[in-house]
Amino acid sequence: MAAEFTKDLCTPAFTVDVDTVKRNARVMLERFEKLGVQLRPHMKTHKTVECADIMTGGARRCIVVSTLAEACFYADHGYDDILYAYPLPFDKVERCAQLAERLALFHVLVDNSATLEELKKRPLKQGKSWHVWMKLDCDNGRAGIPYSEPRALQLAKDIAATAGVNLTGVYAHCGNTYGCQGEEQIKAVAQETTTLTLQFMEKLKAAGIEGVKSSIGSTPSCSQPVPDMAMLSEVHPGNYVFYDVQQSLIGSCSLTDVAVRVLTRVIGHYPHRNQLLVDCGWTALSHDGGGKLPTGYAVIEGHPELKLLAMTQEHGRVEAVSGKLDFSKYPIGSMLSLMPYHACATAMMHPVYYVHSQGKIVGTWTPTRGW
Repeated sequence: MAAEFTKDLCTPAFTVDVDTVKRNARVMLERFEKLGVQLRPHMKTHKTVECADIMTGGARRCIVVSTLAEACFYADHGYDDILYAYPLPFDKVERCAQLAERLALFHVLVDNSATLEELKKRPLKQGKSWHVWMKLDCDNGRAGIPYSEPRALQLAKDIAATAGVNLTGVYAHCGNTYGCQGEEQIKAVAQETTTLTLQFMEKLKAAGIEGVKSSIGSTPSCSQPVPDMAMLSEVHPGNYVFYDVQQSLIGSCSLTDVAVRVLTRVIGHYPHRNQLLVDCGWTALSHDGGGKLPTGYAVIEGHPELKLLAMTQEHGRVEAVSGKLDFSKYPIGSMLSLMPYHACATAMMHPVYYVHSQGKIVGTWTPTRGW
């Protein structure tokens, strides 16, 4: 029989507090409505239709994905205006073309001339054009063409001049906010990324390229936005709908905003080494964070005295932060609730999410997987 409450679930289990999810989504939507900026939420954290519906306010339009599997999944569920925000792999051009021909709006990301050449080789049918966003690197140091290099403007010109291709937007990810600690540092990075992006937009206008959108994003920058972000066309955060311990340490949120948990049960007492064993290994939590929290790999809700010291594939070792464990407080079979360091990585470990309101299970969400 299906569990009625989270306390009755088989463990390990990934739970989602739907009330917190709705609050997080509403706050972000209202924040950028006030700024007059389009929110294009990223789906990569949860990869479910139900959560996407909450994030888009039921519009089922204007989303970002990081895999083509996600793009196809959302298209199959009636979504449109989908941006595949990943440097376009050549092996996926044909599948992207099919989506572009099928949907009213399907966008791809380009940061090099070789990819543009691949798009030229596959003109779209039905008189359609490729909708291309150019990825700009504003000192994040991952994908994107560096904003300061002349070839960035040249690539934009080449995209705009190519028959069958539209330069739809300029896309920057301020992932360097993940190295911040506190609101002031987040806002400094958000300001720099916004300024560099807007300066590049002015270069486009000076070159006679008009009507191009601008977008930056990351959950920290969009949780602590700066006024100049009102001059952008769009923003594209994603993790905010769940949040996690990492985001609380950065300064994006408080722990009360974290919507997800991994439930685990105590399966062994080992007084000789002052440890508990739980049924949550890295396959249920991930190794993200490297165990560097004072409480190890996660925050154990309601138990600041406990530390998730280490994990193997299916086992977790828990010890006291200091002193001796009182094993009577943690009977074998009792449940512990783990707040994950990185919700995106933890969610990827689970084939189903148990959705609850105040501990009562109200449904399940099944994420898409693959690439």
